Parts: sequence; C-alpha cells; structure tokens
Amino acid sequence: QVQLVESGGGSVQAGESLRLSCVCSERAFITSTMAWFRQAPGKEREFVAVISWNGVRTDYVDSVKGRFTISRDNDRNTLYLQMNSLKPEDTAVYYCGAGTIYDSVLAGVPAKYWGQGTQVIVSS
Repeated sequence: QVQLVESGGGSVQAGESLRLSCVCSERAFITSTMAWFRQAPGKEREFVAVISWNGVRTDYVDSVKGRFTISRDNDRNTLYLQMNSLKPEDTAVYYCGAGTIYDSVLAGVPAKYWGQGTQVIVSS
C-alpha cells in the first residue's frame, strides 16, 4: 500500500560519490521518520542512517559517519543519501524504509515498508 522507489545506485571506484534517492508514494510517510538500510551478500540487513520528519535529527551507523549524509525534501516526497568517499565495504543493496519511529530505528526495529533496493558497487 506504500510505494517506495530507490534510485541512484551504480558502480564506482573507491573515493567517489553517489547520491541515492527514494520517492515515497504517501506524504504521511515522507513526513515521518525514514531511514536507509543496506544488505551485502551473505549478511544481515544493516541500518545505515535515519532522519526525523523535519530533518532536524539524524543518526548514522559508525562506519559511515563523516562520509554519508541523509536528507529529505518533503515537498517532493523524496529521501536522499549522499555517499562520499565510498569504500569497497559500502558495497550492498541499499533500501529505504518507512513505517517506523525514530527511536525504534535506533533500537534496531526494522521498518515496515521497503523499496526494491538499489545496488551500490564500490571497486578498489
């Protein structure tokens, strides 16, 4: 019932940048907490970044702090993840998630709604 569509992935060299986008079909979700997750082959889905409804609060997994920036444009129903200084360890399918609350994301509770994912491959 909620559509989330990620885009912006691709293959890059280490040190390069990508910006991921996620368009949400419902303003009720794009104006609430949203988050980015990623999953590498053979690994569990991992929290990457979360942002509050108004963009004031953000948190990141330690491994991406200082390199990734989560942001949102609520007027366009769009969530972003700017990824700079990419490393091979960032290689994964990236998903946006909705249908949760900020503190639950930080506590490790998964989102209820997911997009199809966008692949990021970082080569060394």
